[in-house]
Amino acid sequence: MTALRDKQAWIFDLDGTLTEPVHDFAHIRQALGMAPEADILATIAAQPEPIRRTTMKRLDELERHYAAQARPAMGLLPCLQRLQAQGCRLGILTRNSRELALLSLDAIGAAQFFDPKDVLGRDEVDPKPAPDGIKYLLNQWDIGFRKAVMVGDFHFDLLSGRAAGVTTVHVDPADRHWPEVTDYRLQRLDELLRLLD
Repeated sequence: MTALRDKQAWIFDLDGTLTEPVHDFAHIRQALGMAPEADILATIAAQPEPIRRTTMKRLDELERHYAAQARPAMGLLPCLQRLQAQGCRLGILTRNSRELALLSLDAIGAAQFFDPKDVLGRDEVDPKPAPDGIKYLLNQWDIGFRKAVMVGDFHFDLLSGRAAGVTTVHVDPADRHWPEVTDYRLQRLDELLRLLD
């Protein structure tokens, strides 16, 4: 496995990875009338029109509320500055919409690190755990999967990275762990800095 300091492409989940966790997914599911453990996007996709469209509109409203409250994860800016200084390509792969992802990036002061066309949401590619977004970005950047990293805080992030064949980094202070799809496990984003030395 190529050392993290030698990677050229870094693809990040957004909510809970680059931001402090603010999304209350239990509240979102309750507001949308879903079961406590339901996959929100899959549940909406399975609904008939016009219920699907109405539910997606309500989801957008809820997510806009949380996007405006976004706060940067500890060590975010030094990590992004280091990667940018090393000439790395940086992208976002989120199950949110691109519009709200860009709003969150503005809120956390990180928009300047990401070309908007490299911010992929649920409307641009099949949502994680599908690997499509990672493959799309690597193709656009002309970078091989062995030189790429997927960084996220949830199982879907790691599953998408593993399916795309890239190195996976799980950043999560909680006790959740999926070792079968995790190459590096960190408590906080700023721990990446020592791995880049």
